[in-house]
Amino acid sequence: MLPPFVEYDTPKEYKNHFEKVYCKTPILTFDGINVFFSKDKFDHAFFESTKRNGVKDIFSEERAKRIDWIKATLENPKADLYQGWDKDSKKYFPHRRVSVVFGDFAVIIGLSLNKKSGELKGNFITCYEANNSIGKIRTSPVWDKQKCLDYLK
Repeated sequence: MLPPFVEYDTPKEYKNHFEKVYCKTPILTFDGINVFFSKDKFDHAFFESTKRNGVKDIFSEERAKRIDWIKATLENPKADLYQGWDKDSKKYFPHRRVSVVFGDFAVIIGLSLNKKSGELKGNFITCYEANNSIGKIRTSPVWDKQKCLDYLK
């Protein structure tokens, strides 16, 4: 079920929500991966560039009202999982995971190995409405847990 929009009056209220819901304890994905969120990812996820130059200079209520979709996407066993594209190296990586379950809303996490347990752990990178890139995402290689583990070992 599609989570409801979250509506606050100020960016600060959204940031407080992000820190309370996401930054205090990791979110456990449907397939058992702890995903950690750092406070500094808030701006990357909820600001946009007005000049399309990569500088995120304006708060996006359209992005922010979907803040609760992050957790719902990561926890949803029906999510489609794809390898993430790295624009710098211009290739897909098995240790980047893009989850899509609610239309074209994408959640991207970076994966690494927990040094103690050897299990996968995730770090939130960003989320966005992928209306311009959903076609490219949906033709990306499917994310595979074993391929990810093999890549990281």
